[in-house]
Amino acid sequence: MSPTRTKLNAGSASPKTIDVLIVDDHPIVRKGLAQLISHEPDMNVCGDAEDVEQALTQVAKLHPDIVIVDLTLKKLSGLDLIRQLQNIQPDLATLVLSMHDESLYAERALRAGARGYIMKQEGTDKLVTAIRTVLAGDIYVSERMAARMLGKLVGGRSSEAPGSVMDRLSDRELEVFELLGRGLSTRQVAERLNVSVKTIESHREHIKQKLQLRNANELIQHATQWVTAIGAD
Repeated sequence: MSPTRTKLNAGSASPKTIDVLIVDDHPIVRKGLAQLISHEPDMNVCGDAEDVEQALTQVAKLHPDIVIVDLTLKKLSGLDLIRQLQNIQPDLATLVLSMHDESLYAERALRAGARGYIMKQEGTDKLVTAIRTVLAGDIYVSERMAARMLGKLVGGRSSEAPGSVMDRLSDRELEVFELLGRGLSTRQVAERLNVSVKTIESHREHIKQKLQLRNANELIQHATQWVTAIGAD
């Protein structure tokens, strides 16, 4: 952690600087986020990481106030990182910033221990708002997602009923299932998730087994219908 951090001292009105750690597997994204956040006078990007292992090392070394996490990382996922951070440092705030649709992943991320979820398509002002909201002790999701979650709570419906797609699939399998449902080929999914085609083919087989689908056509049809239904919920 930089020794130049500003802390709240007796007789001083200067607030403590917010140290942010960025975890994303794309260097250009990390650089862009760092530039955006550095425009805030009370925020400082203390470090970054491209995968879970690096992130855990950086957290132990830099002691950030908040970790911004992408869901799609190399090897383990962002949700795996959030769960590990919850085990070793439960008070550390984590905010998910992802390309994945909020309606598909926000609740899963919050259950893993994240305190907020924001999509990369959102404006830069909303990211700063999300950071401040999370550090204030509140949960940040979009108004649409908050209304959806509240509706389920009032209606007494579980967001992921037993036996549902989300309940049966692992984090990575859910990513693959969603991307297939959005029309990506196996090779395109592999490129998006930075893994081999063989790995995606293995995930496809596991998904078919878990969802009791007979062939590739049923898998794609089921994935497409599911993505459409969730997005319209």
